[in-house]
Amino acid sequence: MEIFEFDFMRRAFLVGLMLAAVIPCIGVVVVLKRLSLIGDALSHSSLAGVAAGLIMGINPVAGAAAACVAAALGIEAVRKKFPRYSEISIAIIMSAGVGLAGVLSGFAPGGKSFESFLFGSIVTTSGREAAFTALLSAVVLITFLLLYRALLYISFDERSARLAGVKVGAVNTLFTLMTAITVSVAARTVGALIVSSLMVVPAACAMQLCKSYRMSVIVSVAFAAAFTVAGLFASFYWGWRPGAAIVLAGVAVFIVIVSAKSIRSAIATARKRKQNA
Repeated sequence: MEIFEFDFMRRAFLVGLMLAAVIPCIGVVVVLKRLSLIGDALSHSSLAGVAAGLIMGINPVAGAAAACVAAALGIEAVRKKFPRYSEISIAIIMSAGVGLAGVLSGFAPGGKSFESFLFGSIVTTSGREAAFTALLSAVVLITFLLLYRALLYISFDERSARLAGVKVGAVNTLFTLMTAITVSVAARTVGALIVSSLMVVPAACAMQLCKSYRMSVIVSVAFAAAFTVAGLFASFYWGWRPGAAIVLAGVAVFIVIVSAKSIRSAIATARKRKQNA
């Protein structure tokens, strides 16, 4: 096919599919823990790191990673202060991230470099960045598999998880750091303003169709891979921004799934009424 004749598109597909295998694993846990906005908080914090990196003349991805890790630790610290209102931690860190990004971006040289982190530039990923993404994706995926059972427990009930012997505090901290690493890497490829959507939308689609935790993870990865492929094709042939195209493909599928379930439910209700009449 014509699209695969170009090295940059082959690299884009490789990086996109690697992220599609990792991001939904984080996303399912995030959605089940009702922390869907954590991706937004970390992605906005990553922008502050990008701006700081550009100002100091260091790799913006390294700056984004450092900012994400700092934000992740901040979220955990605030959550411990307000255990009954964990969403406060996300709002506070997001506010700090947005404020810092807004201030630092005014001093950052290279406006195009900063803008590339807003909406992503997966088709310009270099070979070194692809290798870096592969390494971090492998680390996050292996960690997720090692913590699979513990994450399952804490996703539904942290109190029961403690009774089952799970070290909830350590697992939560490690998971938040995994999320930070994933967001910092994905911000360069799909965009900081879009990565949280890629984290949540495939998980939401999968949870509409699946009843088990394991199947939700598997199906969300399949959805993410399909959305990535569709988005890259749209980017190549129609000139759309890749990150935006990927997310729009996911939202379109989510609308179709929800609409189909609503129609099916309405038909089933109508049949029952006829039978009872």
